[in-house]
Amino acid sequence: MNGNAIAMIGVALCAILCGIGSSIGLFKTGSAAAGVLGENPKKFGKVLVLVLLPATQGIYGFIIAIIASSSVAGIATVDQGWAMLGAVLPMAISGLVTGIFQGKSAVNCIYAVGKQDSLGGKLIIYPAMIEFYAILGLIISIMLVAIV
Repeated sequence: MNGNAIAMIGVALCAILCGIGSSIGLFKTGSAAAGVLGENPKKFGKVLVLVLLPATQGIYGFIIAIIASSSVAGIATVDQGWAMLGAVLPMAISGLVTGIFQGKSAVNCIYAVGKQDSLGGKLIIYPAMIEFYAILGLIISIMLVAIV
């Protein structure tokens, strides 16, 4: 296996794992929102942001994949390929894990909004704290891809 192939595997893994994390998180939030909105459709605006929060990890993984893929053609050695794979791993792993757990956190916030409307704006802070770690993974991967 050459360095180019290793780098392409890393880029693909980043997009795939972040997409999986977002998909699982969105499945959980969408399901919870459907239950809440089935009882009170007027709460759509209050739960929409909470439902969409886990989608950002998929976007971050896609961004890293685009940035890294522009460098893949220039990778000549196996060491460079492994370096690229290592550079995208912070986003790949943090995107997978935070997407899932942000979804779980947002589900409970959606249920709380279902019980008490006024909590909508306040509760966004809890899943947003998990978002912070996805952003850290994004920043680290951007920095590492830039030096590969």
